[in-house]
Formats: sequence, structure tokens, C-alpha cells
Amino acid sequence: MPTEPDAAAAGPDIHAAPLPYQQRLAARAQTSIDLVVIHCTELPDLAMAREYGERVLYPDSGTGNSGHYYIDRDGAIHQYVDLDRVAHHVRGYNERSIGIELVNRGRYPDWLDSRHQAMEEPYPQPQVDALLALLDWLRRALPSLRNIAGHEDLDTELAVASDDPDLQVPRKRDPGPQFPWAEVLTATSLERLPN
Repeated sequence: MPTEPDAAAAGPDIHAAPLPYQQRLAARAQTSIDLVVIHCTELPDLAMAREYGERVLYPDSGTGNSGHYYIDRDGAIHQYVDLDRVAHHVRGYNERSIGIELVNRGRYPDWLDSRHQAMEEPYPQPQVDALLALLDWLRRALPSLRNIAGHEDLDTELAVASDDPDLQVPRKRDPGPQFPWAEVLTATSLERLPN
């Protein structure tokens, strides 16, 4: 059972940690993947991100929400879902995309509170370096991969603020204003969506 793109393309050290429901996720051809979506976990640490990823949110299929890869603050890369499976990480784009989650507090624990929308935690350089290494490897291993986007670029829906029903806030803001887009786009040949 392949868990990685062609092993001939040497890549970064990746710790395989499949989610319990991985085999219940829809299968796909790796040739259909043309997009990487960058997320931040909006949780305090990798352990909590794993806990959230293991939660079954869709009883009919017995699956939940998760990215394919998680990168911790120290640069350690963990793979929760094989690339030949469709992970639930961004509405409307899952079938064609790879979800990469960066451990970052984001707005935790007040995601929809209008008074707590700042995303102030920077992304440490070891985490960014690991992301760049992963993107380089994926780009070489998957010839169909062409585009990159932030979760906030693709899911622009507003939600009612948890502290005031008369206000709306972005449902998704990740990876947020601290994400080093200039550095990432300079280092990769992937083009950012939307163009």
C-alpha cells in the first residue's frame, strides 16, 4: 500500500501516523492532485491536533476532518492521511488537494469571538524550512501539482460571532497574517490561488 509519492524522489523525514479511519476516506489517483492548501491548526500543540483529527464527525462514513501532513513547531513532519486518500480539510477542494497543517495557536480557544481575531503567533523558521522541504519534494514527486493556497483564500465564508450575534467574523483565517507567503512563494514554483 503506497503511502508516499514515488520513493525515487528523495524527500524530508516524514513520520507516518495514519488516522484510524484512513481506509474509510475516499480513494483517489495521485495524478488528480494539483493543489496544496496551507492551514494552521489553531490549536496549542500537535497532541491536541491529533485528537481533533481522530474525531469522527461524519457518522455515515466514520471519518472526520484532517490534513494529510502536520508540521510541528520544531519542523517534525507527520503524515496522518495517505495522498491516495481524500482528506476533509477545505470545503470544495478536497478531491484535488493536499492539506498541510502547521501547528500554531491561531485564534485558539476563541475562534469566532470578535474580540479575539488576531493571529499573533509567528511560524518558527524550523517549521517553515520543513514546509519548504515538503513542498519541494511533493512538487518533484507529483508532476500534476501546480497551485498553492491558504485555507483563508478558499473558504471566505463569514460566521456569526460567538460573543455578539449581530457581528460576523471569518470562519477561517488560516494560515493567517504571520504566515511568510513571500518566502514560500519565492522558494517554490507553485502558483498561489486565487490568481
